[in-house]
Amino acid sequence: MDVKKNTPIAGINAKGLFSQGFFFVLPGLLGFCVFFILPFFLSMVYAFMDKPIGGSFVGLANFTGLFQNRAYLRGLVNTIRFIGISTPLNLILSLGIAMLVNRVVKGRDWFSLIFLIPLVIPSGSMVFFWKTLFSYDGALNGMLNSLGIGKANWLDSFLALPVMILIFLWKNCGYNMVLFLAGLGNIPKDYYEAAWMDNASPFQAFRHITIPCLLPTAILAVIMSIINSFKIFREIYLITGNYPQEGIYTLQHFMNNMFTSLNYPRLTSATAMLVLIIAFFTQFLLRLERRAAL
Repeated sequence: MDVKKNTPIAGINAKGLFSQGFFFVLPGLLGFCVFFILPFFLSMVYAFMDKPIGGSFVGLANFTGLFQNRAYLRGLVNTIRFIGISTPLNLILSLGIAMLVNRVVKGRDWFSLIFLIPLVIPSGSMVFFWKTLFSYDGALNGMLNSLGIGKANWLDSFLALPVMILIFLWKNCGYNMVLFLAGLGNIPKDYYEAAWMDNASPFQAFRHITIPCLLPTAILAVIMSIINSFKIFREIYLITGNYPQEGIYTLQHFMNNMFTSLNYPRLTSATAMLVLIIAFFTQFLLRLERRAAL
């Protein structure tokens, strides 16, 4: 005997499935709240105190003091500059690679795997390679010297920023490539066939079909690229230490130095500002996606 969707039995089954799903999600949700959400809000108390133990309420003094701190301003400017350069490059390269891999008929999985390998390599194991490659007496300068070109101080000059961007692209291109491959696979082939019948050029098809259909995927890729750009601190910290060249001194360096000096009010206020900035850009991009979808 068939049971209609609006019968009480179907409703009970739906509620049962919901309760079972919630039961499986509950441990992860509790862990996220206990180890992430709760500590974050508890730490925000220090952002309004002058010292962590026996301190007094100072209002927004810690936040206004950040914009009078040269180290914080330098880290903020460098972080914005790094994101502004690395994120567009990451999107362009990953989209180009995805479109090339999408055209491969045989061995597509192997090509995808090659670009995904950096995601599974631990950061610490790659530090020795980057140091060996970019140090003053490293392999790259050795090759330049053999060609009669003078050595370059890759990690302690204006060249440190391009090195940082290169490491970021090597680490994150594969992730966005997978996102774009999924987006390209969801575009109906009928759109392109209709465009070819109308004598559309490849550029016109890319502009009027590929880009609009990939816009939701591109928004997600931008958000993930911005989030992943803050994770590059691990590699840079392990390669250059607490105080790197000024061009790659980021907000993470500032917050790490505040943590080691036990300056928790300044650390938590800088963390709150970073969370607000990320939340603002994320909401802006999500609203842009909703408007584009209308």
